Amino acid sequence: MSAQAAPFAVLTDIARRSKALASGLPAQQEAIELWNGIGFTLAGQRYVAPMGEVVEILHVPRYTHIPGVRPFMLGAANVRGRLLPLIDLAHFFELGRSSRSHRERRVLVIEQGDVFSGLVVDSVSGMQYFALESFTEDPAQVPDIVQPFVHGGYRRNEETWNVFSTFALMDDERFLDVSQW
Repeated sequence: MSAQAAPFAVLTDIARRSKALASGLPAQQEAIELWNGIGFTLAGQRYVAPMGEVVEILHVPRYTHIPGVRPFMLGAANVRGRLLPLIDLAHFFELGRSSRSHRERRVLVIEQGDVFSGLVVDSVSGMQYFALESFTEDPAQVPDIVQPFVHGGYRRNEETWNVFSTFALMDDERFLDVSQW
């Protein structure tokens, strides 16, 4: 055996013994596909808006009332140099407020094409993740006036989070027509 062959033989012997003594990889568990969105409450109901439909979440900023608009239009706020119309979503749907304080209310900033608005909701629960298989076509106890904007829901821990489409809301003529006259 040559001097160069001896180190190679030692290395191959180490490799062979390592493979023989190595434990296998853990069994790969089946990955669950998830759907995510921004959770919020409105009039005591849990909703979730798809991630791609909410641009930002804000505390309710100081705003200026605008004369001649419908009561659901709170006013406009200057957010980083852009005028953000603020819509009280519960008032738009003529729903009562949950017992949440004004400090807990948040603004879901939505934008699609030329429409840039802030939806004031009772509270925001942050990002919510749901297993795709937990989707149900039947939303849970949604008021009739909100029904056209809800596209099913996700079940988790005996609760249903209704999927609220802000894009459907932005396409609604009542939402776009804020003039009182």
